[in-house]
Amino acid sequence: MKYIFLIPLFPLVGFLFNFIVGVRFLTPRPKRAAAPGGHGHGGHGHGHDDAHSPAPPPDPHAAPADDHAHGGGHHAAPPSPIVGLVACLSVALSFLVSVYAVIQSRGVEGFTVVEKLWGWIPGGAAETASGLQKFSVDWAYQVDPLSSVWILFVTFIGLLIHIYSTGYMSHDPGYARYMSYLNLFMFSMLTLILGANYLMLFVGWEGVGLCSYLLIGFWFDKQSASDAGKKAFIVNRIGDAGFAIGMFMIFWLFGTLEFKGIAEKVAHMPVEHVWTGTLTIIGLCLFWGACGKSAQLPLYVWLPDAMEGPTPVSALIHAATMVTAGVYMVARSAGIYAHAPNAMMVVAIVGAATAIFAASIGLVQYDIKRVLAYSTVSQLGYMFLACGVGAFSAGAFHVFTHAFFKALLFLGSGSVIHGMSGEQDMRNMGGLKSKMPTTHWTMLVGCIAIAGIFPLAGFFSKDEILWSAFSSHTSYGKVVWAMGFAAAGMTAFYMFRLYHMTFSGGFRGTAEQEAHVHESPKSMTVPLMILAAGSCVVGFLGIPHALDVIHVGNRFGEFLAPVMPHGEHATAVDPIEYVLMLASLGIAGAGIFLAYVFYKKHPDMAVQMKANFGGVHRVLLHKYYVDELYNAVFVRGATLGGGNVLWGVDRHLIDGGDGKVRPAWPFSVNGVAWMCRDLWAAGSNLWDKWIVDGCVNMVAFVLDNTSYLFRAVQNGLIQHYALMMLSVFLIMIGATFLLGLY
Repeated sequence: MKYIFLIPLFPLVGFLFNFIVGVRFLTPRPKRAAAPGGHGHGGHGHGHDDAHSPAPPPDPHAAPADDHAHGGGHHAAPPSPIVGLVACLSVALSFLVSVYAVIQSRGVEGFTVVEKLWGWIPGGAAETASGLQKFSVDWAYQVDPLSSVWILFVTFIGLLIHIYSTGYMSHDPGYARYMSYLNLFMFSMLTLILGANYLMLFVGWEGVGLCSYLLIGFWFDKQSASDAGKKAFIVNRIGDAGFAIGMFMIFWLFGTLEFKGIAEKVAHMPVEHVWTGTLTIIGLCLFWGACGKSAQLPLYVWLPDAMEGPTPVSALIHAATMVTAGVYMVARSAGIYAHAPNAMMVVAIVGAATAIFAASIGLVQYDIKRVLAYSTVSQLGYMFLACGVGAFSAGAFHVFTHAFFKALLFLGSGSVIHGMSGEQDMRNMGGLKSKMPTTHWTMLVGCIAIAGIFPLAGFFSKDEILWSAFSSHTSYGKVVWAMGFAAAGMTAFYMFRLYHMTFSGGFRGTAEQEAHVHESPKSMTVPLMILAAGSCVVGFLGIPHALDVIHVGNRFGEFLAPVMPHGEHATAVDPIEYVLMLASLGIAGAGIFLAYVFYKKHPDMAVQMKANFGGVHRVLLHKYYVDELYNAVFVRGATLGGGNVLWGVDRHLIDGGDGKVRPAWPFSVNGVAWMCRDLWAAGSNLWDKWIVDGCVNMVAFVLDNTSYLFRAVQNGLIQHYALMMLSVFLIMIGATFLLGLY
């Protein structure tokens, strides 16, 4: 029985229904409010999370525009509940079928089920490393341990985000369009995960890129949102080029794009220790693509700007779905990387560098969502660090745990923004602990989890990554461990800085904001509570061997073992592991303590630190000026500046001058035109006039004048003809006589 195709099909049906029927027939038109210029606070009246669109005249200190009314002066009636019901039900059905598919896959050989629907691309012969082979790709889905992990948490957390969105976005005029985009995103992500070959993965890969553009730029009438959507799309295209090149090389080397076939062939290949090896180049090209999708150096710049989209979109993109696609692709290609250690070294070093780089930026940001965005970039670096030292299961485990607590933190920040009527600047918050108790306690759980404090989920996955790096038999293992260790301390500091600036102390916003602060509705707080519970318990699926006192085992690692390279889980306990655990807890505790001192106990110390290290603070606040550098080099330099250079080349070298046909560079357009018109055409005219026409006229002149002689001979008189005949006869006789004398 075929059933796997239903997992992506349900969200696709939800998208089609809401995009065709919901947008057109189930969305009421907004009505103009009586008071011009006011914000329409429909329903519970809470704001846009974009803090950049206050009503005119612009006031830099004013509260941001209303998120749910979306636009001043308009009141939108609540949309039909059918829109949210269809969107949520489609993802719920996908989750249920995913659970069934995972259970079924555990009962087959190799724990892998491949479901072929049709021959997608029945191509012809293509040149490969082993000769001509037929290029053919099936539209097929594959459920194995790796895809099982992803589809379970993607559908589960995606469902919670859909439910949360029904409360958060319910009074936005584009609600049906928004929910349809969420469903399309889920369809694309599930296609990426379940595809049985690299080309299907690439289809889903491009699909989530398109949906991220649509969702980040959802409020397209706001310039910053539309620019952020375009930035995400363009930067991802840069990474996609690398993925495409790697995919072409995979087919050339293996003669197939099927995951199972590649895994079987690469297992019998020797390990490459040279940088020019084919597997190494493939690994680097695939990682190039992963850097774009999963926001690693140097292609991370789109992710912080993705905060321009609605907060549930940030949770969907940053927590469980799009940004983990690069990690999934690298883990899916684990066999290739295991035979290309140089490529793995690049993955580990870039991941560690990204982790510490993004964490340092998060130390000083004030926008609550931007702090979480840089946190995501940093945590993704941890995941690639794990893959780079060969701990693919540890990297996947951190993806799994991170999905819970990062979705919790983003949705919690959305609840804060919702309760603050759109405010995102933490400097205008504070004292929300008593005003938003559910949001406060769930956010606290998320902060503890991401800081890596025992026994919450982040401790288990982060500790496994750090231990795998430290104990790896690579020359760079301890270096990347030190970088990850430092990033762990920074993570604890900036997350509890966020916590104290938001929930501790006194309220720092306006009196009007304070009067309107309140807890979010159940549709938003219930998903927070579920995610908080998950952040507390899912870590126990990966209990390390050193702490397994009741011999439960690392269930997560054992689950992934059939599709992961060998040798990831130790059977003996190294005492150093306990030391590193305590060190990890110690540096996390130090970060939490410093945040408590600077932002709750003695806030003036943070102000003094900022003054004492103003230069460093300025550099971090401006994100190392990377955006400015990229703007100068690539946007204004290579694109606009390069465009000016190309215009100059086109104008003066290709066209050859000011556009007028005149003597110029002989191979330019205008130079050739001048030669053709003013040189060759003029010469041709002279030749035609004096040579061709002259010869014709000369022949005519000669014939015209000689015709008089012939006319005189042909006069029509018989006696003249007789005389001519006699004369000719006499001449012939005379000539014969003369010849005879000689």
